[in-house]
Amino acid sequence: MRLLLNTLLLLAMTNIYAQHSLKGLVVDNKTNESLAFTNIYLSDLEKGTITDENGQFSLENLPSGNYKMVVSILGYETKSLTVNIPNLQFIEIRLEYSAIEMEDIIISTPFHKLQSENVMKVERASVENLNANGAVNLTEGISNIAGVESVTTGLSIGKPVIRGLSSNRVLVYTQGVRLENQQFGSEHGLGVSSNGVESVEVIKGPASLLYGSDALGGVLYLNPEKFAQDNTSSGDVSGNYYSNTQGFNTSAGYKSSENNFKLLFRGSLTEHSDYDTDEYRVTNTRFREQDFKAGIGYQVNTFKTEFRYNVNNSKLGIPEEIGVQSTLKTPMLGYQNITNHVFSSKSTIFFNNSKLDINLGYIYNDRKEFEDEHHHDEDEEGHEEHEEEEHHEDEHDEDHEILVPSLQMKLKTANYDVKYTLPQLGKFETIVGVQGMNQVNTNYGEEQLIPDATTNDFGVMGTSHIHFEAIDIQLGARYDNRNINVVSGLNRDFNSFNGALGFKTNIFKNLTARVNFASGFRAPNLAELTSDGIHHGSNRYEVGNADLNNEQNFQTDIALEFKNEHVEFFVNGFYNKVNDYIYLSPNGNTIDDTPVYDYIQNDAKLYGGEVGVHIHPHPIHWLHIESSFETVTGKQANDEYLPLIPANSLSNVLRVEFEKPWLKNGYTFVKLASTFNQNNVSTFETSTDGYNLLSAGFGGSFNLFKNEATLSISGTNLTNKTYINHLSRLKPDGIFNMGRNINIGLKYQL
Repeated sequence: MRLLLNTLLLLAMTNIYAQHSLKGLVVDNKTNESLAFTNIYLSDLEKGTITDENGQFSLENLPSGNYKMVVSILGYETKSLTVNIPNLQFIEIRLEYSAIEMEDIIISTPFHKLQSENVMKVERASVENLNANGAVNLTEGISNIAGVESVTTGLSIGKPVIRGLSSNRVLVYTQGVRLENQQFGSEHGLGVSSNGVESVEVIKGPASLLYGSDALGGVLYLNPEKFAQDNTSSGDVSGNYYSNTQGFNTSAGYKSSENNFKLLFRGSLTEHSDYDTDEYRVTNTRFREQDFKAGIGYQVNTFKTEFRYNVNNSKLGIPEEIGVQSTLKTPMLGYQNITNHVFSSKSTIFFNNSKLDINLGYIYNDRKEFEDEHHHDEDEEGHEEHEEEEHHEDEHDEDHEILVPSLQMKLKTANYDVKYTLPQLGKFETIVGVQGMNQVNTNYGEEQLIPDATTNDFGVMGTSHIHFEAIDIQLGARYDNRNINVVSGLNRDFNSFNGALGFKTNIFKNLTARVNFASGFRAPNLAELTSDGIHHGSNRYEVGNADLNNEQNFQTDIALEFKNEHVEFFVNGFYNKVNDYIYLSPNGNTIDDTPVYDYIQNDAKLYGGEVGVHIHPHPIHWLHIESSFETVTGKQANDEYLPLIPANSLSNVLRVEFEKPWLKNGYTFVKLASTFNQNNVSTFETSTDGYNLLSAGFGGSFNLFKNEATLSISGTNLTNKTYINHLSRLKPDGIFNMGRNINIGLKYQL
């Protein structure tokens, strides 16, 4: 590997001083009028600019080669084209008027194409839009994406569910590297702040071809905010207030680009008190999150690199029962104190018609859990009052003898992802690569949930995108090996071959069809193999099974999409067969008055899909009516239902967009989200009733003290409905989800 990298670096040096430029003009295809402030972006180089008042642009210091250029402006169809440097020195780009919203490059798939060009269906949403619609945090925001829900423990702890699969079956990527933070636990959240995250992409279905083990159910890909454009700088401060929790989220950031160097940093602080359900506050759902992100990039001709760092510290209350009613923001015992460090490096070496991508990551996760040691020494009412008083005397001193973590695990993960994009051969675009991971788990607390162990992954893959006039085909294959070595002596190897095949074609001018077949796998995690103790966060005694096999699945996806100037319509359907599905089942015994659950396996199947329509009648381009329905059913081979399957849901949104002399990008919306009864439950799971939640909001940008300010005001659950979401881990105790919340946000550009 080292010899290969050295050879490629030497080859890159032959072109390092070749500097080229590209100039161009962007015009309306019908009127020939120049289009000012059009976005020009070379996705391969991550280099962009905007056109001036005359529709002209210039890009400097470009290396030789073929690069994808994306041209976009509101009100016109986004255009993707390939430019050859230095053969092309001037280009005129003609855009077609369109009421369809602008497209963005999809980063989570290997060929980095617009969604309209992708063979695989990927959902994408900007974090700014999710927040504007009233999302309190990232977990709540992604639940607004079709086919995605969240398993939640109160407000602070949540993890994604993609078409009924979650935990280690959904892989999360942040800063271009896989996020590892003990995600096996259902009460273990993402540990990522939405501040400094630009957009979210969701691959719904097996993505083991691209990412290996743990991508059996899909991928949640978090794109960090971009660096500043060449020779520019900017800063911003923002704040959000949430009425329900009397909480706030503040953020400040700065980024600059000059002389081939780029840098950015962002810090944020979030605090919430216990959320209110209208009938009571849910005790100890309060939390505090501190987050800092920084990045530095360097680009010169045929080489670009960037290094990013994120540290997130979260102090999260663990709710158990309704007790003390308080608006204090520091968690009571028990709580989690989690510090997560993410180091990532992303580099690209460009050759004349090919490139080498090298992504490296290191994640250091320090998880501490503190419990109430005096719970059994006092009566319940006296305990609650004493705990509230005593805890807040010593809450800031974690070295106090009482605050010794009952559970502390440190997870250190190093991973690499090296991909080589071959020169395009006729109609073939091809990528080959290797990926791997070394992971060490170490215990330091009084209790042990999972043992000390080392995990090593290695995978090799290849995939091709084939362009024909009437159809696009994507195919690929991959081999993976995972070794888990436990200090107790258990040593297991897991191997899997996986593949994917997909087709995209335009059945008619405005009707696109996608059909994808993909297999995926997941090796059992440490908890499933080795658990032997009480998992306090779940109130059960878990017993692992050292003989578990790989989960192996095969999924078929069919997607139809229709678009014209008046309406967009989509239908997505899937069937997912999972062999040796791993799940917990009570065996009827108890230990220390705690029910005992065993990890067992059985074949399973999941099926369902999403259907939606977006009406934007021309020429009433300011009016948007959106409606979508999603459904998923999960069953075991014995026809019993799987647990934690989201209820069917229907979303209806009326949105109006407008411009005023004093207001830019103005909008207002009303949303009715309907969730239906969930009676298809597993043997040991309770059903839930349906409910309707009403939301509304408005916002826009305006000039304030010569700089731009953006205001957003939104309200969720405006009727203050008391309800229980089927994926709430507080459901067995009959605890309601959050009531009415008004969110006021202001962002100011410096």
